[in-house]
Amino acid sequence: MRLVVKIGSNLIQTQEGDIDLNLIAKLGREIKRLKSAGDQVILVSSGAVLCGLKKLNLQERPKSLVEKQALAGIGQAYLMHLYDMVFSNYKLVPAQVLLTSDVFRDKTKFDNAKNALEKLLEIGAVPIINENDTVGVEELLFGDNDFLAVHTAFMLQADMLVILSTAGGLRDDEDNIVPIVEDVDSAFRWVKGVNSTYGTGGMLSKLTATKIAVSLGIPVVITGKEDSLESVKEGKTMGTFFKPSKPLKQSKRMLAMMEEPKGVLYIDEGAYRALKDGKSLLPAGIKRVEGSFNRGQVVVLYTQDGLLAGKGKTNFSSEELKKVLGKKGEEVKRILKTNKEEAIHRDNLVVF
Repeated sequence: MRLVVKIGSNLIQTQEGDIDLNLIAKLGREIKRLKSAGDQVILVSSGAVLCGLKKLNLQERPKSLVEKQALAGIGQAYLMHLYDMVFSNYKLVPAQVLLTSDVFRDKTKFDNAKNALEKLLEIGAVPIINENDTVGVEELLFGDNDFLAVHTAFMLQADMLVILSTAGGLRDDEDNIVPIVEDVDSAFRWVKGVNSTYGTGGMLSKLTATKIAVSLGIPVVITGKEDSLESVKEGKTMGTFFKPSKPLKQSKRMLAMMEEPKGVLYIDEGAYRALKDGKSLLPAGIKRVEGSFNRGQVVVLYTQDGLLAGKGKTNFSSEELKKVLGKKGEEVKRILKTNKEEAIHRDNLVVF
């Protein structure tokens, strides 16, 4: 089995604010046993900025991009040093892989990165992936390493994505762990505002990333660092297991993961229900348009509550859509002088 395991910044530190070497050692022991059983593990590890702060004995997370880049440059070296030092005790060879968003927008770069990662796995190394914060000037696709983990799982055709969280899993209104989720949309009702001191995520980010992963046919587990990767692999977890959906067709998988969005459409609940029933997106269901895009370019769809709904190629430009918001078929055709009425045809649409 091939597992992608995502570790957030807040998990890398103890309650006292020190780097959690016990966690890294636990990961090393478990990865060693999994490798002995023929499994492969890829880590997506945050923590470069946190390690930079610790190295310089600073207390507050940087606010500016250039400060973040500088601290990431210092901290990434320290983070990999810790992984190398601890993993070496278990005869594991960690390999640093830093990615930027353009890798997932350019097929040549994508294939080169995939081939390099496959070779690392073939020779027995443990890839440790992070966003290249030192040169990156925009967050990867939707915002943080939860999504980098999904992209990595997609790239390497992983059998499971494990997201380690301080929450220990998805929690219901009584603060109990929800053991299994079959419909990710139903889980968002339990999301509360979760702010991280050093991380950029929270449960909303994790659930949104999970929503994308399960649409690709990848099962997801959100759990805590006390859980065992060996148990998780066997389907036994202390956290929350999210069942995968029927995988998207290859063409739609590429649209979902490789196409760069140029704008955002906010849609009403009726439109979202129609999309989930396999219908096209009509201008009547669009409430707001953001960004500037031309016909045929890709946009991301959100509900009015801000939940990720889908992604697709538009039949109309942003300016044209603004003219026909809330309009129906014949009126759309008349105003835009076209024979098309769909803002996005279902053949060019991915629904998460």
